[in-house]
Amino acid sequence: MLLGAHVSISGGYSNAAIEAHRLGIDAIQIFSKNQRTWAEKTVSPEEGLTFRKACAQYGVKQAFSHSIYLISLGTENEEIAQKSMLSLAMELERCRVLGLSHTVLHPGAAGSLSMPAAIERIGWRIKKVLEATKGNPVKILLENTAGQGSSVGGKLENIAALVDTISSKRIGICIDTCHAFAAGYDIRDKKGIDKFFKELDQRIGLEKLLCFHLNDSKGGLGSRLDRHAHIGEGLLGLAPFEYIMQNFQHVPKVLETSKENDADKKNISLLRELAGKKRKTK
Repeated sequence: MLLGAHVSISGGYSNAAIEAHRLGIDAIQIFSKNQRTWAEKTVSPEEGLTFRKACAQYGVKQAFSHSIYLISLGTENEEIAQKSMLSLAMELERCRVLGLSHTVLHPGAAGSLSMPAAIERIGWRIKKVLEATKGNPVKILLENTAGQGSSVGGKLENIAALVDTISSKRIGICIDTCHAFAAGYDIRDKKGIDKFFKELDQRIGLEKLLCFHLNDSKGGLGSRLDRHAHIGEGLLGLAPFEYIMQNFQHVPKVLETSKENDADKKNISLLRELAGKKRKTK
């Protein structure tokens, strides 16, 4: 089913696979290093082998990372830009050693630039990182945003333009359901869901969709608020999750919701129930 959650690597990478086993999931997303700092981490071949063995042992079929939030590839500050490019390159290397398929990346913000100029700048910097990591098979998945501030990626046309600018087989996309709704895409019923995925296919291509973040939304339609809620406890309703679970079983899907009271288990159980229902979404 390729369904799972973002899990912690606290105590060692293999603990993420152990947590996956406890939750009964077969897909995981991790931070490969402390997401709050620029300080880099190198993964040894031994660590990578141990993690890959743990994933095999505990039934993890797909594991990937989320790049740190400090990365800002649209910045006009050259020092931050260089740190961001190095961080992304190092992330790709850690992923390679750990055997991760891809890393999810927030595209960045336009700041004082126009959106087309920001897309060109971000695309150029990502291309430089891909060139510097030539031979590394790990992909970068551009995540849609909630449209907050000057962030690039709230609209599918922005993501499409970025994909076209980079023009690499190592580029894919990740769709976050909360972000899509907050950015103004009404995916609360089948008509809206079909419209969203039709536009995605036309602009980008469904073959580029390699990951989902399944999150309900605390913010309303078009609110631009990036506030995740548990499945069925936000303003999205169950329709988009039922649709995704039944139509995208081959695409890894992970939760990014809070962990209190072992909430991942409850959310996973509900998503599995939605996957098994007859398609009655209206």
